[in-house]
Amino acid sequence: MGKQKSERSLKDNEARAVLRRVRTSPQKLNLVARSIRGKKVETALADLSFSPKRIAIAVKKTLESAIANAENNHNLDTDTLVVAEAYVGKSLVMKRFKPRARGRGAQILKPFSNLTIVVRETEETA
Repeated sequence: MGKQKSERSLKDNEARAVLRRVRTSPQKLNLVARSIRGKKVETALADLSFSPKRIAIAVKKTLESAIANAENNHNLDTDTLVVAEAYVGKSLVMKRFKPRARGRGAQILKPFSNLTIVVRETEETA
């Protein structure tokens, strides 16, 4: 039988891409996500291409995936897309220990993050 198909959580003029378990802290990832929020897709891709942050490469891939989802799955026009939402969430944290002096151990936290990008088609006012 299977499970009933759920309603679409996004509007008809939106598409989404999710990047899960990327190996960086949510704080560092949010710096890059904040820089593309609300921008047109072309300028956001250009900003990510020239960003000095290491994680900008993964964010750019996720944005390109959201654009492809909008074009192929939802038949949206890529020229009028805007980054409507780009939000970051916590994922798991690996805990490691580093040996220190006098038989002690220092805890090292290696956090992971999730990134969700939603692109929206807007009407051109020209």
